[in-house]
Amino acid sequence: MTFEKFLFYVFAAVLVFAATMVITRRNPVHSALFLVLAFFSSAGIWLLAEAEFLAIVLVLVYVGAVMVLFLFVVMMLDVDVATMRAGFMRNLPVGLLILFVLVLEMFIVVGPGIFGLDMIPAPAPQPADYNNTAVLGSVLYTVYMYPFEIAAVILLVAIVAAIGLTMRKRPETKSQNQSAQVQVRSEDRVRVVKMASEQKMEIKR
Repeated sequence: MTFEKFLFYVFAAVLVFAATMVITRRNPVHSALFLVLAFFSSAGIWLLAEAEFLAIVLVLVYVGAVMVLFLFVVMMLDVDVATMRAGFMRNLPVGLLILFVLVLEMFIVVGPGIFGLDMIPAPAPQPADYNNTAVLGSVLYTVYMYPFEIAAVILLVAIVAAIGLTMRKRPETKSQNQSAQVQVRSEDRVRVVKMASEQKMEIKR
């Protein structure tokens, strides 16, 4: 067994363990942390497959941004675990059906047959100075330039639409008027009240 194959089995075992813990933990925060471990294990497998760019993007985007957002949402919301657990048995048949379909697809791809891995020739090894990121960028900005630009425009429209839907004026929304705050005067906010001291009050008594 080569060292590369040994690393693959280690990353795969950690990935299967982390994925199992994600769906079996009762605490949502623990599930999110195990999902971070699953992402790191997947990034290690992609590094072994010479997909460095995808591995770095997986760590930076999903672990660095998406999972942090998930953790903030889970910790800020009052998640009723008992209510979530109550619908487990109701959705169990659908989950078992999806599991059966996934196992069947994996058997078709991995097992022998028309779609098996034995029918696909192994890719030729790349030289030591091969740059996966440079090749991916060259193909993305030449062959797939128009689909890439169309996807960017669609994402921009989605961002503008989301901002437009959430920034509409609501009567119960409270906001600050910075121009009015800057122009305020002390006479408008501060009122000087003259009161008699304690000594004068005692003398009057």
